[in-house]
Amino acid sequence: MITIDIPGTGILQLSSLVLDYNGTLAVDGSLINGVEKRLNRLAEKLTVYIVTADTFGKAAVNLKNTNCNLTILGKGNQQQQKADFIKKLGTQQVAAIGNGLNDAMMLEAAALGIAVVQQEGAAVKTLQKADVVFNNINDALDLLQNPLRLKATLRM
Repeated sequence: MITIDIPGTGILQLSSLVLDYNGTLAVDGSLINGVEKRLNRLAEKLTVYIVTADTFGKAAVNLKNTNCNLTILGKGNQQQQKADFIKKLGTQQVAAIGNGLNDAMMLEAAALGIAVVQQEGAAVKTLQKADVVFNNINDALDLLQNPLRLKATLRM
């Protein structure tokens, strides 16, 4: 559990982290350097879930040494599937990170929505639903390890 008291907003008590894979943790299907180490460190405090369409078919292999729960989405409305996943976990206890249009509802549903803009870009609608935006995933993951950074960014 990660607890963060954000002045003017309230207390976040996070128990789960839900992440997109392609464009968020990976570029062209390959895991970004430093992500595995950071996810494993966060898994000591949070239950880590990767929810993906797995466009390149590499997620399971690339995450084999990562302490996370991988869910491959079915065909259909993936944006809704991701939002429903967050709702099942309990929206007030979840941080979510993504970049694509199919991540917008997920970020909006989560207690803390984080967007990343990396080599694959980010959908404007997703950026608008995020609470915080980063230009790389490692900085976003480090934020959760250093909650005072989030407090400084989101306080009113």
